[in-house]
Amino acid sequence: MVRAISQRWLLKFWKRGLKDQALPSWQTVEAENLSRVADNLSYLEVTGESDVKRFQVRQHGRGVAKVYGAPDCSGRYLDEIIPRPRHPTGLMPYYKAFSAGTPVYTICDVTDKDGRHILFERLILPFSNGGSAVGRIMSSFEFICEDGSYDATSLVGLQHGAPNLRLCAMIQAQQTTVAP
Repeated sequence: MVRAISQRWLLKFWKRGLKDQALPSWQTVEAENLSRVADNLSYLEVTGESDVKRFQVRQHGRGVAKVYGAPDCSGRYLDEIIPRPRHPTGLMPYYKAFSAGTPVYTICDVTDKDGRHILFERLILPFSNGGSAVGRIMSSFEFICEDGSYDATSLVGLQHGAPNLRLCAMIQAQQTTVAP
């Protein structure tokens, strides 16, 4: 189901980190050289009270920063940088990954400033901080345009309302379930 080679590799990396645990530890990320895919990665910390969780940006790769239209989002929360009309499709997959402790894969339709149709594929991977609860999240962004040419600058801010969510799949270690 996951189409991009780099995202399939990241999913295998996540599954290798499971061993006999419910979640891979964030230390596996810190130990791995992810430089070849770093431009399209976002690292988030789960913060907040037990009933109200937020996702704080620790680091965005250059490609992700371009999509959000901000060179450095470090320290900011996703609910602050994703426009409110996009919260249902922008934040919901992060909450699913957090609550279920499983990867979530989404595909959305977006358009660039010139009106070109782009498939926005996102893989969200939950990690623990050494315990059994999700404390960190890594997300990988891939963009596919039929003619191969698009402008990723500020894609998040260009969308009017929530984009069409084509797919939201929760990926289990052995099986996949598709959420409505």
